[in-house]
Amino acid sequence: MKPTTVSQDTPWSEIHTLLLPALGETALMVSIVMLFVVTLGGVGGVVLFNTSARGLFPRPALHRVLNSIANVGRSLPFLVLMAAIIPFTWWLTGTTIGIPAAVVPMIVAGIPFFARLVENALRELPSDVTAVGLVCGGSGWQIITKAQLSEALPALVAAVTLNIISMIEYSAIAGTIGAGGIGYLAVVYGYQRFDNHIMIATIVVLIVAIQLIQFLGDRLVTRLRHTQGSV
Repeated sequence: MKPTTVSQDTPWSEIHTLLLPALGETALMVSIVMLFVVTLGGVGGVVLFNTSARGLFPRPALHRVLNSIANVGRSLPFLVLMAAIIPFTWWLTGTTIGIPAAVVPMIVAGIPFFARLVENALRELPSDVTAVGLVCGGSGWQIITKAQLSEALPALVAAVTLNIISMIEYSAIAGTIGAGGIGYLAVVYGYQRFDNHIMIATIVVLIVAIQLIQFLGDRLVTRLRHTQGSV
């Protein structure tokens, strides 16, 4: 006689009691990370571009150093990076599990990625954008904010959208260290406890969330480009 297999799946009616808190934790992680990534990575991208030959203050040596740092930061897969900086994470947060431990490697991974996206967005601008600002007598700050960043705004919004999606993916990987969120729910309940309902629900939520973010980002980019084209 074959043994009876008892299903360990969470009832569909109770999925929301686990899914909603996990979704909130993921949103919290991504929000904290993006605050640092957009601020520090944005500054890094602006400096990267403006120390290049086409920038406001060309510094070949400094540009090479910053370029190498950005490349190194983007070279390691997130799981490897997360493990490699555990001592730094512990020193900074006093823990290697939970949301604080996940936020640190996500920020470290996100900053060079966003900096490169910002640099690329500025590099795509016509070369006369900076030149016109200089001819008009604008200060460096005015040229960067009113000319470069303003003209590159649609591409920058696309960069933020891409980075948010990447951070959601990173937060799911961070679930392996007990960071909470959708990834933790999928690993602990869906994989370790063989809960098929949880696994299906987390997959669907991740797909829907990423599709929605991409849709909203694309719509905003289209609107900004239309606005710029009509000016």
